[in-house]
Amino acid sequence: MTFQDEILRRRTFAIISHPDAGKTTLTEKLLLYGGAIHVAGAVKSNKIRKTATSDWMEIEKQRGISVATSVMGFDYAGYHINILDTPGHQDFAEDTFRTLTAVDSVIIVIDSAKGVETQTRRLMEVCRMRKTPVMVFMNKMDREGKDPFDLLDDVEAELGIKVTPVTWANGQGLKFESVFALSNRPKDLSNKLHADMELIDGVYPEFDREAYLKGDLAPVFYGSAYKTIGVQELLDFFIANAPSPRSVEAMERKVDPMEEAFTGFCFKIHANMDPNHRSCIAFFKICSGKFLRNTYYKHVRENREMRFSAPTCFMAQKKETVDEAFAGDIVGLPDTGNFKIGDTLTSGENLHFKGLPSFSPEMFKYIENADPMKQKQLDKGVRQLMDEGVAQLFISQLNGRKIIGTVGQLQFEVIQYRLEHEYNAKCRWEPMQMYKACWIESDDEAELKTFKARKAQYMAFDKEGRDVFMADSAYILNMAQQDYKNIKFHFTSEF
Repeated sequence: MTFQDEILRRRTFAIISHPDAGKTTLTEKLLLYGGAIHVAGAVKSNKIRKTATSDWMEIEKQRGISVATSVMGFDYAGYHINILDTPGHQDFAEDTFRTLTAVDSVIIVIDSAKGVETQTRRLMEVCRMRKTPVMVFMNKMDREGKDPFDLLDDVEAELGIKVTPVTWANGQGLKFESVFALSNRPKDLSNKLHADMELIDGVYPEFDREAYLKGDLAPVFYGSAYKTIGVQELLDFFIANAPSPRSVEAMERKVDPMEEAFTGFCFKIHANMDPNHRSCIAFFKICSGKFLRNTYYKHVRENREMRFSAPTCFMAQKKETVDEAFAGDIVGLPDTGNFKIGDTLTSGENLHFKGLPSFSPEMFKYIENADPMKQKQLDKGVRQLMDEGVAQLFISQLNGRKIIGTVGQLQFEVIQYRLEHEYNAKCRWEPMQMYKACWIESDDEAELKTFKARKAQYMAFDKEGRDVFMADSAYILNMAQQDYKNIKFHFTSEF
C-alpha cells in the first residue's frame, strides 16, 4: 500500500455528547464491529458489572462517567479508524475542546428522549468555529422519546446546522424494531411510515457530501447503541463519506497531510496510563507525513532532536508499540517532562500549531498537603496532573500558596482521588473567593510594574511563570481594565 493510500484510508473522529446520551456505549459497539473487542463492556446488572473499554480510570469505573479522553484505533473494511471518546461531563469540557483540534470529523450522540442538551450546544460551537464535519446519531430509540421529526427540528434550531436523515426508525419505544436506509426503503411500508417518507421527501434535501465536508449539513441516523440497532448503518456510511486527514493550519503556513515530511502536535498529556510505572504519555496528532520509531525529530519549542524507541497506539489503556504511523493517526510518546500541550514535533521545520489554549478557570481552591511525610509525592502528582491540562496551577506571588483552578467542582474530587490512589499523596482543599484569572501583558513596562505593585495581593504565576491577575470580583476586574488602559487582559493562555 502506498504512502498516499495509507493516509486516505484514515478516519480520525471524536464522539461527543451531553452526559448520559450513550456516547461510550456507541463507542463500544463500533469497536465490536471493528473486532477490536469481543464482548461489550457496558454490561450492568446486580450480579455483574463490567466496565466500558474506554472508561478505564478507576474513578470512572466508580462513577460511571468519562473524565478523560480515550484513544482507540482499529481496522474495518479496509479503513483504519481512530476514535477519540471524550468526556461528556461539562467539568471536563476543556479536555474535549482540545481533543476536537486533533480530529477530522465528529459524531454527535443525542438522547432521543431529551433532544439537544446544554453541553452538546457548547461542543457544536467549537465544531462550527473549526468547520468540522458532523454526523448525528439519535440514540435510545428503544425508549419513549421525542417524535423523530421534532428531533430533526431540535438539531436545526439548537445546533444551527441543516440536517438530512439518512436512516429512519421503524417504530419507537416498545414498538422500535429496526432502522432502514432512506436510499433503500422497504416496499411494504405502514401507513405512518409511508406518510413519514412523503414528508421527508418534501422537506429535507438529499445528502450532499460537499456540504457535509464544509460543515454545512449534518446527516442524521436513528438507532439504539444499547441494542446495537442502527450502529452498522452509521459506521458504513461514516467510512464511505467522512473525510480522510485534512489540512491543519500552523502559524507559519497550512500543512497538507500528504507532505512527506513528518509534523505533529501534542493535544493531550495523560499521567499514569500504567499506574505500576507512573508513566506519562503525550498524545500526538500526526498532521503530515509518516512517523517512524527510533527516528530523530525536532522538538520545536526546545530546539533539540529527540527519538522515541517505544511509541504506542492505543485500545483504551491497552497500548502496543508501533514502528510507523501516518497522518491522521494518534501516537503516544513516553513523557518524562519534555512535553507541554501544544508542543510540535517535525522532521526539521519550525512550525507552531495554534488552537490549544488553556481557558480561564471558573472555580478556585487552595491546595494543601494533608500528609507532611508525602510532600514529594504531592508535588510530583500535582505537577503531572496539571500537565494534563484539565486543571490549572497558580502560585501566589504574595505568599507562594498553590491555587488550583478548574471549570467545575468534579475536577477537584478527581484530582484529590487520583493524588491519593495514583501518587500515594493526600491533599486538602481550602476555599478562596475568586472571580477570574486572566493573563496580563503590556508594552508599557512602567505601567505593568505599577499595576503589579498595586495589585500584589492579586498576582500569581501560572506553571509557565507568566503573570496572572486573580480578580476576586467582576467589579475589581472591570476597574483594573478601566484604570490600566495599556495592559492587555487575556482570558485564554494563548495570546
